[in-house]
Amino acid sequence: MTHEVIDSHHHLWKVDRGDYAWMSPDLPIARDYLPADLAPLLRQAGVTRTILVQAADTEAETDFLLTLAAETDFVAGVCGWLDLDSPAFPERLAHYLANPWWKSFRPMLQDLAPDDWVLRPRVLANLRHAAEVGARFEILTRLPQLPHAIEAVKRTPGLKAVVNHLSKPDIAGGKFEPWASQIAEFANFPEVYCKLSGMVTEADSARWTPADLAPYVGHVLDVFGPDRVMFGSDWPVALLAAASYADVPNALRNVVAARLGPDDQRRLFHDNAARFYGLA
Repeated sequence: MTHEVIDSHHHLWKVDRGDYAWMSPDLPIARDYLPADLAPLLRQAGVTRTILVQAADTEAETDFLLTLAAETDFVAGVCGWLDLDSPAFPERLAHYLANPWWKSFRPMLQDLAPDDWVLRPRVLANLRHAAEVGARFEILTRLPQLPHAIEAVKRTPGLKAVVNHLSKPDIAGGKFEPWASQIAEFANFPEVYCKLSGMVTEADSARWTPADLAPYVGHVLDVFGPDRVMFGSDWPVALLAAASYADVPNALRNVVAARLGPDDQRRLFHDNAARFYGLA
C-alpha cells in the first residue's frame, strides 16, 4: 500500500499519573505506553499520522495528551475528555477548541450509569451546543447504550460524530442482532462516521482471525459506505488480543481487499479520517 495511512484511534498513557480508573495492576497493559514505544511500530506498518484518544475521565489527562501531541511529530490531533453533564461544558469546550491539537471529545458512555445517561437534559443541551459550534463527538458505547446514543444523535441535528469500535458487537459470540439493525440506524445520519477499530478485543482474543471480523466490517461498509468509515488500531488495548500493532491494519486490509478497490481503501485508511478531523 503506497498511500499515507492515518490511525484514527490509539492511546498513550503514563500509569503513575493515577487517573486511569479502569486499569487494574494485573492488566497486561498496565505499564507506560509513550510516543517512543509507538513510533517504530508506525514506521513498520506504514502509518504516517494518528489521532490520540483519551483513556481517563479527567481534563488533566486531556492536557497531558495535548502536551504529547505538541511534542510528537506523528500525532495529528487529540480526542479529549469533557464533562458533558456540567454547566461549565460550553466554556470548557471553548477553551479546548482554541488548542490546534484538539479535534474531538469523548465521554466514556460505556462506563456511565444508567444506560440512557446520554439522554439527560443537560447532556442533550450540551450536545446541541457542540453541534452549533462544530465540535466533534466520539461515541463509545456497548450494546446497552447504543439505542440511547442513537436517540441522542437524532435529537441533535447536525452533530458531527463518530462511533468508536463499531459499538463493540459480540464478535466472540458470533451475534449479529440487535447490533446490526441498530448500527444501521446510525448510518442514516450523514454526519455520523464509524471507526473500524477495537474488533480484535471483541473477538475470541486467543484465536481470532480476519474471517471472524469480516461479517461485522462488511455490514458497516454496507450501511455507512466507503466514505464514512476509518481505520483505528486501538493500540495498546489490542495487545490484550495477542495482536501486534501491524496485525490490526493487516487484518482489516485482508477483510476489505475483496470488497473495496484502491480508491475506497485509500478513503478508509486515510481520506475519511483526514476529512472528519479536519486535518490539513
